[in-house]
Amino acid sequence: MQILSVASEVFPLVKTGGLGDVTGALPKYLRRFGIQMKTLVPGYPALLRAVKAMEPVVQFDELFGGPATLLQARAADLDLLILHAPALYERGGGPYIDDQGNDHPDNWKRFAALSAVAAEIAGGLMPQWCPDIVHTHDWQSALASVYMRYSRARHVPSVLTVHNLAFQGQFSAGILPALGLPPESHGIDCLEYHGDISFLKGGLQTANAITTVSPTYAREILTAEFGMGLEGVLNARVRDLVGIVNGIDTSIWDPASDAALVERYDYLDITPRLANRARLQTEFGLDSDDCPIFAVVSRLTWQKGMDMLATVADDLVHRGGKLIVFGRGDHDIEDRLAGVALRHPGRVAVRLGYDEHTAHLIHGGSDAIVQPSRFEPCGLTQLYALRYGSVPVVSRTGGLSETIIDANDAAMSARVATGFQFHPVNEDGLKLALHRAIAAFRDPRLWTRLQHQGMRARFSWERSAERYADLYAALLVARDGSHTPASRALG
Repeated sequence: MQILSVASEVFPLVKTGGLGDVTGALPKYLRRFGIQMKTLVPGYPALLRAVKAMEPVVQFDELFGGPATLLQARAADLDLLILHAPALYERGGGPYIDDQGNDHPDNWKRFAALSAVAAEIAGGLMPQWCPDIVHTHDWQSALASVYMRYSRARHVPSVLTVHNLAFQGQFSAGILPALGLPPESHGIDCLEYHGDISFLKGGLQTANAITTVSPTYAREILTAEFGMGLEGVLNARVRDLVGIVNGIDTSIWDPASDAALVERYDYLDITPRLANRARLQTEFGLDSDDCPIFAVVSRLTWQKGMDMLATVADDLVHRGGKLIVFGRGDHDIEDRLAGVALRHPGRVAVRLGYDEHTAHLIHGGSDAIVQPSRFEPCGLTQLYALRYGSVPVVSRTGGLSETIIDANDAAMSARVATGFQFHPVNEDGLKLALHRAIAAFRDPRLWTRLQHQGMRARFSWERSAERYADLYAALLVARDGSHTPASRALG
């Protein structure tokens, strides 16, 4: 089976969040099911520098404002198709924002081009390779199935994975002629959204199957609270909607072999974590005592609940905790957290930015990872925390509710608890969860048991990849005349 994955980022070549982790790991785990996946990604400057050997496949004289070349390469154990379009991707900043933190004004064009080329590949652009299925991710590539609907690729099944429904790719209807799509595509059954165009809505209307990154999130987005205005579209497609929880790449996230750690360890002996803990305190300028270290590795946004954390951080310190914040996001939240660090030197440290090495060290040295998200489609940080023996403190929502077992009396007695959940998702709920975690930390036997139970949890990609393989197979059967809803195909 041949699958074309279309994504705006792929780890380790370009990553801003969990999307890149997923698209970088899934192809490797699908191979054991006899599935070959090629990943189509934009030719960002950093990606082109990272990939050493590239072979041109197709030349476009004009693609959304300039010439472009489709390149193929193999790098980081991935089969890649790279859209090298200098007019679209050769610029500073990140994949989506410029150096000042603003959206690139032509993002609609940049990702429409990616989607259009994906549809052409599905329609036979590369005679030597043609996919059986196209798998798109979030709004940046959701337009591919729209292009496919109006092209010779209309017979090729497509899957759209929604990693975060809050980002929808909404633009003025005035771009429709430049997209090269027919006028009827700007209808309620396709792109039209409150008079504008929504790339994500178009994908939700045209993909053969829709997946989200956890079963709970798949249910949540059918409601007005979490549906972000698209709950009507999703309820109409509910037979073709399924949640498949993300996994983690255990070849990369493994405390027994992680080069970012001072000392490696596994669940049989976690004593070496103490060396990582000492290094973490030194690197972030925290006092070297035995008070619990709570850490955040996250975008600093309202969705992630970072404003709530800024509010309760003083109380955390007064209760005897220390806090590390590592990430970047909304400027006002960054400023509030920086203010907490100024009030509590040696107890709170804030570092704006992101790099993989530091993220691994934080997981390997912190006592607890905090994720107070207001909504969380899946979350990977808590899975990394479990594997590294850092106890998660999470809100009870989305994938967080599925992957963390709360340390209540029953779960502790059954020896299955792995962290602390809180609900309602507000400042009082977060504060209480942090109080519970601090109290548990003061009982070394209880805390060590939580660490061991978390490290024995299994969230690798094997099972998730198998569910994607089953979905792909069901779509091919449906293409050949026997339609099986995605939800029924996966039980």
